[in-house]
Amino acid sequence: MRVIYSKISSVPVSAIILFLLAFLLAQPAAYSQVVNSKTKKKISIGFGLHTDILQKVPAGVKVRTINQGISVFGLYNMPFGKSNFGFSIGLGLTSHNVFGNFLVDKVGDTTKLVKIPDSVSYKRSKMTIVYAEIPVEFNLKTKSKFNCAIGFKAGFMIGSKSVYVGDGGVKTFSWESANTGKIRVKTLGIPNLEQFAYGPTARIGYKWINVDCYYMLSTFFNKNRGPELYPISVGIVIMPF
Repeated sequence: MRVIYSKISSVPVSAIILFLLAFLLAQPAAYSQVVNSKTKKKISIGFGLHTDILQKVPAGVKVRTINQGISVFGLYNMPFGKSNFGFSIGLGLTSHNVFGNFLVDKVGDTTKLVKIPDSVSYKRSKMTIVYAEIPVEFNLKTKSKFNCAIGFKAGFMIGSKSVYVGDGGVKTFSWESANTGKIRVKTLGIPNLEQFAYGPTARIGYKWINVDCYYMLSTFFNKNRGPELYPISVGIVIMPF
């Protein structure tokens, strides 16, 4: 774990999300001018925004209703003859965020989500976990532009961090702040995370707008080394082609 202290200076998350949505919504028109019809059938690109519905949250800890995350992926499509059905495999990246009234702390050999004392005022506390993924799916694409898919994806954890923004004077087993003013603490590398994640996926949509779902069968943390926390991810995926 590496702890970084800094002054509070950040762009609001809501502004970033609005920028990404505006950018993604502009992509279908741009891509249609440079990608021919043959390539469109072979390659699919997706950009997604999702929220994680957290399961097995530790007692005493509360998480936000909306835990926004981002994903991007590419699929190579293999149709079954001249039918509307096909099989796809690809590569992707997904970032999961968990916001709540907790600090990520390592106690001995175990990682815990420790509730922030009620006497401490804070703006934001979260942990972020990023996976490189291999998605596979069976899909249906009709001439009327309706599409749906069911599949499975497996991911390898490639990065993690926790961020706390709020009052100083906070103490954990991992770090301690003597500063009583407002602070921002970023810790790189959350201990005892599972290296692999996996679970079924589903997607349904019309043209380039889709709704998708991912049910993680694994947990964020190693068994007996952290909370049995895992997400059900639901979101919107933009697929320009």
